[in-house]
Amino acid sequence: MKLRVSAVQYHLHTIQSFEEFAHQVEHYVKTAEEFGAEFVMFPEFFTTQLMSIGNHQGQALTIQDLPDFTEQYRSLFMSLAIKMNIHIIAGTHVIKREGRLYNVAHLFYPDGRIGEQAKLHMTPTELHEWDMTPGENLQVFETTKGKIAMLTCYDIEFPEIVRMAKAKGADVIFCPSCTDDRHGFHRVRYTSHARAIENQVYVVNSGTVGSLPTVDFMRANFGQAAIITPNDVPFPPKGLMAEGEINQDMIVTADLDLELLYKVRESGSVTTWRDRRTDLYTDWEKEEVLIR
Repeated sequence: MKLRVSAVQYHLHTIQSFEEFAHQVEHYVKTAEEFGAEFVMFPEFFTTQLMSIGNHQGQALTIQDLPDFTEQYRSLFMSLAIKMNIHIIAGTHVIKREGRLYNVAHLFYPDGRIGEQAKLHMTPTELHEWDMTPGENLQVFETTKGKIAMLTCYDIEFPEIVRMAKAKGADVIFCPSCTDDRHGFHRVRYTSHARAIENQVYVVNSGTVGSLPTVDFMRANFGQAAIITPNDVPFPPKGLMAEGEINQDMIVTADLDLELLYKVRESGSVTTWRDRRTDLYTDWEKEEVLIR
């Protein structure tokens, strides 16, 4: 089975209204649809652009104000997913539950359903500057094109959580990201390649580009979308199916062949998933069997 995916290098700039945000979003979704994509992914924290709208005093909104846009956000992406018959991983949006802020990735299905995955690992900025709360559960989502997981930015730097997603059946890890410099960007990129090799899965990255001069911690962005494969003979030698131009406003698209994953897991040059030494180190899948 094959699926076509698009990843957005979302251009952050100051806007004046939610409608302006919606027009920009629709542009990217329409572009993905024109390329025949079945999945399109936006970056982490791209809805912070809404904070640049500001208040009546001309000041930028704060992270505490961002959840006020949640209903509009959900309505926008639900309608686009249904109208264009496409799965949309709508980056992440900050929501509030029981007085706490969560950084949540959203999957909008073409039939109107919505899946959510809260970011599980918090960066120091998220913890200390924005007072955000980490999620507590990992979910894998069933789609007409197989099982996927959504692990946001810093999450991909933890091999255990991706191993769990693979053990639960995910073949594609969608990783919306937001990094402000080369160091952060390369941490996410390099560990995405490692996770693809370790688990013999596809990893799809998206990133923010541009700048929000009035929004704290969003003034600098360094981004490049990429569609990453395992490193084996059926795939590109560098494990890169597609990548964008660094810090450019654009979208990248590629076809993912799930059958190739199944073949390399069984008879590839290396079989990293099958060859894990569960007699030497803890394995989530084995633990689950013992618990049951």
